Amino acid sequence: MPWVFLIIAGFLEVIWAVAMKASQGFTRCTPTLIMIGAIIGSFGLLALAMRSLPLGTAYMIWTGIGAVGAFMAGVWFLGETLTIQRAIAAILIVSGMVTMKLS
Repeated sequence: MPWVFLIIAGFLEVIWAVAMKASQGFTRCTPTLIMIGAIIGSFGLLALAMRSLPLGTAYMIWTGIGAVGAFMAGVWFLGETLTIQRAIAAILIVSGMVTMKLS
C-alpha cells in the first residue's frame, strides 16, 4: 500500500504544479483552490508512504513523478516545446527512479 500512496502523491504533485501555473500567480480562485487541495493530498500521502518506505527512495520517486509528470503535462497540454535535450533529461530522471527502486 505505501507504493500506491506514493504514486498517487506523485500524481497529485503534477496536479498542483499545473494548477499553480493555471492560477496565474494565485489570481484565479478555482486553480488556486485545486492547487491547495492537491498539495495537502500529496504531502499527506507522501507522509503515509514514508511510514514504510525509506526517506531517500520515497522522496526521489515522489519528486521524479512530479518533475517528469509536470514536464509531460507542459508539453501535452500547455504547448511547451519538446526538445531532444528535455526528453533526455526526463529519461534520465526516470532511469534514476527505476535504479533507486531496484536498489
